Parts: sequence; structure tokens; C-alpha cells
Amino acid sequence: MRITAIELAGSSKTTLRDGTPGLPRAFARIERDRGTDVIRITFFQPNQPEDVHEILADDEGDQRCAAEMLQRALDGYEGTNSEVGDYLRVIQQLAD
Repeated sequence: MRITAIELAGSSKTTLRDGTPGLPRAFARIERDRGTDVIRITFFQPNQPEDVHEILADDEGDQRCAAEMLQRALDGYEGTNSEVGDYLRVIQQLAD
């Protein structure tokens, strides 16, 4: 089995009047094409153009930086090491 893409939805930016969560603040797609050494992360935010970042699949420093970007964009704040670690584990599913 090979995972080729993972899509994530961020935390809710607002709450509706009835107390239910509103739309996520952002979405992200993490993908790696077969035979490449690059992981592509695309951020989708309301009223913003797509934001694409590429990292080397075998570079742990790149993976950590990308995890920090993902956590900040999807959760809306600078997270703890364990919160960033959750996103790092998602990225590592597509790494070497």
C-alpha cells in the first residue's frame, strides 16, 4: 500500500449562532507523486489564492518546518511541540 495524498481541514474559525462549528479556517492537501523526491503541500484559505510549498521527502528539517506551517495555518495559533508533532507524523506518511 502506498499513500499518495492526504487532505486536512483546520479547526473551525467561527461558531454559528446555534453553537455548531462554522467552516474550517483553512484546508491543506499533502501529496507526493510517484518517483519524485518532493512532497507538495497546498494550503487553501477562504478568499486567498492557493499557497503551494514543496519540501524534500528525505529532509527532516524541511518536514519539521512544514509541520509548523501546517499547524499554524490549520489551527490558527502557534502550537506546542506535541501539536506540531501530530502534523509531522502526517507528513512522514509520505516521506522516505
